[in-house]
Amino acid sequence: MSSEQFQATYESIHSTGTRLLQYLQEIEEGRRSEGNNSEGLHGIEDELNKALEALQEQKYQVAVIAAMKAGKSTFLNAMIGADILASESEACTVCRTDVRLLKAGQVPRLLEYRQGQRQPILISEGDSGKIRQDFLERTHQIRENNNSDNTTRFELWHSIEAISKYSSLAGFTLVDTPGPNEWESVGFNTVVLKQTALEALRTCNAILFVLDYSSFKDNTNSELLQDLIEQRREFLAENTGKIYFILNKVDRKSEKDREIEDVIGDLKNTLISFGIPEPIVYPISAWQGLLAKLIQQGTAADSQLKDFKRFFSARYAKENEEGDLITPAPRKIAPQALKDSQIPIVENTVIQTIIQNSGWNLLNDVLAKLDKVAKATEDSLNLQIKGWEIEINSLKTKVEEYRSRAESAKGRVEDVNKSVKEQEQILTSRFTQGINRFAEGAKQKIQDEIEQFVQSRSGKPTKANIQERVELLPQADIPRDDVSLAMTVPNSIPVFGGLSLSLRVQRPLVEVLRRVTPVPFDSPISAQSKITDLYKIRVDSEKEAQEIGRSINDFCTPHIQNWWIDTQDKLVRDGTLIRTKLVQEIQAEIQKISDELSNYIGEALNVDINVNPIQFPSFEFTGIDAQIQFQQEVYKKKKKKEAKKEGVSRGFCEQEEHYQSRITYEKEVEVEEQRSFYEVDLRQTAQEIKQKIDRQADGSRELLQRVIKRQIEDDFKNAEKQINDYIKRFQDELDGLLRDRETKEAEADQIRAKLEVQKLALNEYLSELTSIRESLDSWKPLQAVK
Repeated sequence: MSSEQFQATYESIHSTGTRLLQYLQEIEEGRRSEGNNSEGLHGIEDELNKALEALQEQKYQVAVIAAMKAGKSTFLNAMIGADILASESEACTVCRTDVRLLKAGQVPRLLEYRQGQRQPILISEGDSGKIRQDFLERTHQIRENNNSDNTTRFELWHSIEAISKYSSLAGFTLVDTPGPNEWESVGFNTVVLKQTALEALRTCNAILFVLDYSSFKDNTNSELLQDLIEQRREFLAENTGKIYFILNKVDRKSEKDREIEDVIGDLKNTLISFGIPEPIVYPISAWQGLLAKLIQQGTAADSQLKDFKRFFSARYAKENEEGDLITPAPRKIAPQALKDSQIPIVENTVIQTIIQNSGWNLLNDVLAKLDKVAKATEDSLNLQIKGWEIEINSLKTKVEEYRSRAESAKGRVEDVNKSVKEQEQILTSRFTQGINRFAEGAKQKIQDEIEQFVQSRSGKPTKANIQERVELLPQADIPRDDVSLAMTVPNSIPVFGGLSLSLRVQRPLVEVLRRVTPVPFDSPISAQSKITDLYKIRVDSEKEAQEIGRSINDFCTPHIQNWWIDTQDKLVRDGTLIRTKLVQEIQAEIQKISDELSNYIGEALNVDINVNPIQFPSFEFTGIDAQIQFQQEVYKKKKKKEAKKEGVSRGFCEQEEHYQSRITYEKEVEVEEQRSFYEVDLRQTAQEIKQKIDRQADGSRELLQRVIKRQIEDDFKNAEKQINDYIKRFQDELDGLLRDRETKEAEADQIRAKLEVQKLALNEYLSELTSIRESLDSWKPLQAVK
């Protein structure tokens, strides 16, 4: 499906739906003027309104992820067609930024969303230069005050050059996510930043990884790929069709550098090793593309024109007859320079990815809803026409029979609800199990790190990496075939669905503490002298003890947070699949009940339930200070003390000073003295860390139960409402029909004629919908991307 075909189909669906809505409103108004109950038709109108709103408001999200200095901001600016996102040397992205398509005639603006506040705050509005500067200043403020305002995301409303001509893509959104090294470059909650990136991976319609051509193999990029790709092999392999790798800054290639094709081959091999089976790589120059767009628009600043001439114009110089190189003006070069930057290819690829997957699915869903509304209206008209044709007593009998069947159907719906509640308990048990295993694995890993440090203090050789196995207590079996219950896995804790969580540390705790703990020595005044308990670290000052405490805290907090966010990511992805299956079960059971009623009244009920990922709370490990105890040590020390000889008498003429000198001598005795020191007890520290993990796990389990209960209830209520609305709509239709037959029998012919006219008009809409369906199905994706 091309962009033009998608746009044309979108417009056809919107036009048909809008006219169908007007048609229903006219029928409803006519029935109301005649004193009839039109509540059933009003409910159908509501469904149609929701479908049309979804068609216009649907978001298509494209996530852009990169390590710092890969040129992500410049790439985003090139996609937007404006130099609006700052791209200075330091990491600029401190929060998720959604770039939304601005409607024609509106002023560009930047909004800030904060935790606990429903309404956003206007940060800036006006031209791109002003917004860019205000955005940069606000970013600096957030860094300096460690996000004391609890900013969660920004929303930038601006025109997006690539899709501005497609009204069908009005919900297009570029999602600027902080990269891994940007997580570490700011002093506030890095878990929220990582969670944002992982959420984008799970929910966005297309994902673009931006890599630096000259350094895609450096540590930062390797960590990026490892953290966001390697640990999610299965998920990313299933979504290969919406993931692209952008090799930026190819304009920096010199004659002596390797060919770009060779670099791309290297990158593909690396990506394949990380679990991407058929990686798609695009070499681009975002800077060249941005400057070319600005020049074409006539909005390039003098400095940007100079940059374009300096770095790109020479490539387009032409030799004249005399051998002179003539460089055309930038505006003449810009179209070709934009094409050569490969930015248009990336834009078209992203648009096609959206159209062929999420876009097609949206059109399909909206069209199905319109078809359901039209057929529900047709059934209503057919029921009315038939109701005026049959004998009134026969109609009364059918009404009573329907009423009885409807009550029976409601009872069966309640039986489905009971079954759903049982499934709810199973789902809760699964996720509780995942949280339990995270907690046990995290506690064991922290204990292993402490044991490694203690072993190093004993003078015995330590293992290079004490994360060989994580032992977990057996869990109660959940009677489901697709649940993995392996108890011991190297470096990991098992999670249901065959997935496992890696518990890795970037640098062992023993290396961290070696930098801040004193080396034992024999000085009689050393707090480390005569160590008897290797789990206790003694230092001479409070400052030293606090430094050790901070080091332990700084080690444990980010690692536990990181392990949790990975656990959450896995559970959310698995939970979405499990919940989808449960929704399908609900749909199938309700459909059976509906079909029986449909066979009686001639209508089929299509149950359409939206599936949303189960959201978990962020595992906020706020940190724990090492237990520092101020104690008094009583130690024995050899000290000289004066003594006197007994039985020695003073001479008569002997002076006092001579006598004291003669009877006084020195001898060594043991005395007790007290000296202050500070102690860090690693046993107590480990215990408090474990207790903190348990408390957080308990809180997550409690909230999890509420979340699952609420979401499954909503899923069931969605299906329940549809069948209850169906039952009530036809009950109201039949009751109203009986009343009209008893009071308007003389007008029967005129009423039937009017209904036939309405049905004839409806047939035109049904025909249009059938034609659109045939066209849309001809563009159906061969394989849907999840």
